[in-house]
Amino acid sequence: MAKALATTPLKTTPARSALMKRVGRKDTAPELAVRHYLHRAGLRYRLHVRTLPGTPDIVLPKHGTVVFVNGCFWHGHDCAHGIVKAKTNRAFWDQKIAANQARDQRKTAALKALGWKVQQVWECQYRQESVLARLCQRIRG
Repeated sequence: MAKALATTPLKTTPARSALMKRVGRKDTAPELAVRHYLHRAGLRYRLHVRTLPGTPDIVLPKHGTVVFVNGCFWHGHDCAHGIVKAKTNRAFWDQKIAANQARDQRKTAALKALGWKVQQVWECQYRQESVLARLCQRIRG
């Protein structure tokens, strides 16, 4: 099955593409904050386990849980940051975000099929103590 983005001729400009490539995928500020909180809470984890579907950001093998720390814009969250629409090349970005959401659903289903619990922290939530406390509770069961 061909990817949706591969079938469309929509492209970004080289300057925009270079800018977006500089956006980090690992060790982002939200991810670091979540990792530090989990560590302070006494939870130990592994990072970016490539043998698992979707290469989860944080893997807690003892608890059978993976955590994805997602950017609101990139994954289409329904918050103030996630509902922002691109001003240029809107069709491309709408399609890109929709493809990201579909991929998120596939990797979540694959991880659940393998017996993992899947948790998600959004970029807009990582500073909220209550969100991180609930995350720890869900991890510990």
